[in-house]
Amino acid sequence: MSGSSEDAPAAAKPEDPAEGGTARRTWWGRTYSAGEVEAAQRQWRELRPWGSPMERADKVLIGVLTASIVLSLVSLPLRPFLLGTHPIATAAATGSSSAIGAGAAFARLGQGELWWVVAAGIIGKVKFDWLYWWAGRRWGQKSVGFFVPTDSARRLVPRLRSWPAWGKFGLVVGASVPGVPAILAFLLAGLAGMSLPAFLLADVIGAGLMTGLVAGLGYGLGQDAVDVVLLIDRYALWITLAFAVFLGVQATRAQLARQKEQRTAA
Repeated sequence: MSGSSEDAPAAAKPEDPAEGGTARRTWWGRTYSAGEVEAAQRQWRELRPWGSPMERADKVLIGVLTASIVLSLVSLPLRPFLLGTHPIATAAATGSSSAIGAGAAFARLGQGELWWVVAAGIIGKVKFDWLYWWAGRRWGQKSVGFFVPTDSARRLVPRLRSWPAWGKFGLVVGASVPGVPAILAFLLAGLAGMSLPAFLLADVIGAGLMTGLVAGLGYGLGQDAVDVVLLIDRYALWITLAFAVFLGVQATRAQLARQKEQRTAA
């Protein structure tokens, strides 16, 4: 019979008019064609530095890096409340110059030991740096494109490979200076073949110099020096945030441009 269930048309899935595939609708209401979905998946496969399927080392590295980033973001609103009561613990947990300076100022007043402040500051600054060295060592040049997706960062890779060992060592030492893109320096050190003991030594030296400078100002010059350190630290944070926003905008613009080219070609 013409009205039987066998003759009823099946519910049609949304088709991509250009590709003939199945479209995908997101929860916010936008529909992506099959070609756009495939292009996004292909772009992600090209961007990610690890292979498919991920090996255990890749999962561990990504998991610990994600946890370190989350810890840093969660601690940001808590730092002002901990500076006056637990500056040494805050320095060990975050490595912030404001905590180091506050701890040194307290040490001058007899509340704590200066060497504890310096040790906590060094630990706080270097505790997660080796992860980016590992990422550079394991994933090579793809790690730079994943964490620092800029053309200028990619151009540094072949130049750095020809540097002498002392040049790579100095790069890691200088990464502690405010305004220097430390993550890029650590990635480059790893992919350039720098050994882990040499990296850790250079990282500790750089962190120790910066921590000693900040702690010395806080201890020797008193509250005025601490105020200056806090001012520098505040502007360094804004510079870092601006740099991160700039990288995000550049990556988004590049992605949109590639998607436009792919739609035009399709």
